[in-house]
Amino acid sequence: QVQLEEFGGGLVQAGGSLRLSCAASGRTFDSSTMGWFRQAPGKEREFVAVIDYTGRTTYYTDSVKGRFTISRDNAKNTIYLQLNSLNPEDTAVYYCAASRRNYSGGSYFSSRNMYESWGQGTQVTVSS
Repeated sequence: QVQLEEFGGGLVQAGGSLRLSCAASGRTFDSSTMGWFRQAPGKEREFVAVIDYTGRTTYYTDSVKGRFTISRDNAKNTIYLQLNSLNPEDTAVYYCAASRRNYSGGSYFSSRNMYESWGQGTQVTVSS
């Protein structure tokens, strides 16, 4: 199983940017599909983005397309989420997640049930 820890959250003004990181430990990281989710106060945890083990295939929820970018560096056992053009609706705790299942494209990895390992989350707060 992969152990995950997120970094990089904080307070930012609307229109600003942040870069989140998720450090993984465990020998299966470079074969794992990785995802980012977020949970706003009083809301369900929702899917944000997913990346396959090679880093070549990604998928985003509609609300972040063109603003957020998911990437990975397998040599560093780390994935990233670049958040640009932030707005107050992006305020949430952001979680990274790992899956042993292979991802080949499409939306089916937007389900939380596809992932076995989760980090503790990092808070992102966007002020208006």
